[in-house]
Amino acid sequence: MQKSEKEQVVAELVERLRSTESLIVADYRGLTNSQLADLRARLRSSGAQLQVVKNTLTRRAAETAGTESLLALLEGPTAIAFVETDGDPVAVAKALSDTAKDTKILSLRGGMLSGRSISGDQIEELAKLPAPEVVKSQLVGVIVAPLTQLAGLLAAPIRDLVGLIDARIEQLGGDSAGAEAQDEPASGDEQEPAADATASDGEPVDDATGTEDNDPALPADSASAESADSEEE
Repeated sequence: MQKSEKEQVVAELVERLRSTESLIVADYRGLTNSQLADLRARLRSSGAQLQVVKNTLTRRAAETAGTESLLALLEGPTAIAFVETDGDPVAVAKALSDTAKDTKILSLRGGMLSGRSISGDQIEELAKLPAPEVVKSQLVGVIVAPLTQLAGLLAAPIRDLVGLIDARIEQLGGDSAGAEAQDEPASGDEQEPAADATASDGEPVDDATGTEDNDPALPADSASAESADSEEE
């Protein structure tokens, strides 16, 4: 490789190291070209680019970019998975971890996550985390659950108030119906006119003359008059 080519490679690595907050360093020694191609395809789908690098050039780039923590990881054949801005570090770690388990060849040395150094064991733990979709759904559930409970608490008094209003309306409707039923006379209770008129003192009155009928005092008066005439004689 010519000096100019080396300088270009170093410049590209410096740019990647400065623009990438997450990366994973692996030892690919023993992987076939087909296995490397499959791994690259899986990493691309997760938002990462796998690059096989020369340790001497990568050391120079790391020193220039200020990522000296990588220097200890640059031993033996090295491949670096650079996670892009919109990439998923968890998915990248899972792809590398699965490949290491399947091939029994690839080994994870360490890397950086959000600008912080992580070990190979931490990468394995990162690979065990749930997918972002699962995490988002769980987070939404945690956020929505209290809001749902609060909405239920706020709606409960309103439901109770509506129930009380409905019950009062039904009660008032029943009272009005009862009052109307009392005001209407029963069908068999209509009053009939009196057959015989009576006086204020309760004695019967003659319908034609309005005088008292069959006065009992009249016969007594006639008898007294006859007795007085006989004494004068």
